[in-house]
Amino acid sequence: MSRTAPVPLKHERISAALAGEIEAGHFQPGARLPGEVALAQRFGVSRSTVRTALAELAEGGLIATRTGKGSFVLPREVPRTRRTPPPGRTTTMAERAYGALLGLAVGDALGMPTQLLSRAEILARYGPVLTGFEPAPPGHPIAAGMAAGQVTDDTEQAVILGRVLVDGGGVLDARELAARLVAWEAEMRARGSLDLLGPSTRRALAALLAGEDVETTGRNGDTNGAAMRIAPVGIATPPDPELLVAAVVAASRVTHNTSVALAGASAVAAAVSAGVAGAGVTGAIDAAVVAARAGSKRGRWVAGADVATRIRWAVDAVAGLADAAACDLVHRLVGTSLATQESVPAAFALLSLHPEDPWLTCRLAASVGGDCDTIAAMAGAIAGACAGSQGFPAAAVRQLEAANRLDLRGLAEALLALRGASA
Repeated sequence: MSRTAPVPLKHERISAALAGEIEAGHFQPGARLPGEVALAQRFGVSRSTVRTALAELAEGGLIATRTGKGSFVLPREVPRTRRTPPPGRTTTMAERAYGALLGLAVGDALGMPTQLLSRAEILARYGPVLTGFEPAPPGHPIAAGMAAGQVTDDTEQAVILGRVLVDGGGVLDARELAARLVAWEAEMRARGSLDLLGPSTRRALAALLAGEDVETTGRNGDTNGAAMRIAPVGIATPPDPELLVAAVVAASRVTHNTSVALAGASAVAAAVSAGVAGAGVTGAIDAAVVAARAGSKRGRWVAGADVATRIRWAVDAVAGLADAAACDLVHRLVGTSLATQESVPAAFALLSLHPEDPWLTCRLAASVGGDCDTIAAMAGAIAGACAGSQGFPAAAVRQLEAANRLDLRGLAEALLALRGASA
């Protein structure tokens, strides 16, 4: 049965119409476009949909948006930077949203057997870079007995967060999230799994169950648990730093209400949101740095290296390196522990190496050792958001689906509807 061509989403129809008017000369270089309210009335859509369309035009180099002043047509001599997809690859917003969740799961499953191993152990067992999904090696401290392609707690917790967000109509109930995470861990223990809640999450939920207020339970959570499961917030929230950081705080405060954890989670959410809006990897990294700076000002301050600065430094450190050398540098210098200020910059560094190949990005990230299932999950979510779901081999997707019971496409569509830009 043949597939029909994907129907353009609302924001894509608006950006295409405005781009055509700009190219036809209806708006001259330097001219100010009508405001969000006027465009929303003209096209019969929400302001958030208009903002997404304008972001796509800005990514394509047609306009520049100035805070408080509006959007202006760029001069013709300004180089166009519109990202052109490879032939035959769909990059609708729906496919990019699905790509974000798919990339998260793919990276997580690739990193399942290599998590907690050193880079040297991975080199000896699998070579410089994983070639595909592998079963957990015998005697693995957490994943022993897991089959090739199975996901870990990273994907399962992200799905839980996403469903709580959808069930709340875009408003995340912290107590409901806590209750579902506790129930999930109990189910995992009953199955005999050792891949359970991380230290910050477990400590916070224990405090909550003991009667502590939800506003204070996450005051000591500084690990990467918030960043690893935050991708659904990026899908559901337009690429506005203020909106994004507020949504990240709401989703994370019960377990990770500290400056460093919120900076890392804000970076990942912003990069996913930018990718879903049509940005390439470079634009996603730029958005992540801005959001990380804003996120670092929220929650309880804790000592730790600045996440935004370390993202930029890590990306620059691997620039021009061969893949194996980049993995070695990330393992030795950037760090691959569950500390937010190590694992989040590590994910962005590896993401930057092959911006058009999310499958290779995930395999590289799963090959660095340490907390590499989480690093690969974060890098994969962003890479998938930027490239769309077709950036992953069909055979790998089938293997992932066969090994897990996940409705990632349905969840992506529900999250995207919260964003105000569904078709």
